[in-house]
Amino acid sequence: MPTVCLMSVVEYMRGEFLESPGLRLTRGQIQRLWNLDAEDCRFVVQNFLDLRFLREGRDGTFVRRFD
Repeated sequence: MPTVCLMSVVEYMRGEFLESPGLRLTRGQIQRLWNLDAEDCRFVVQNFLDLRFLREGRDGTFVRRFD
């Protein structure tokens, strides 16, 4: 995906997690919801984890961090 388009998806995803604090999604759900291929999904999720915006639950879902 072109970088500009991917950045738009990242900002949209951030907004969704901010607006829905209890939103819990698996990596597969993130891919389908935002129409990402596996590589782009890994990149985006890892970026959010590195920034401590998301955390991964024991059940494999990703949820917004509040600490």
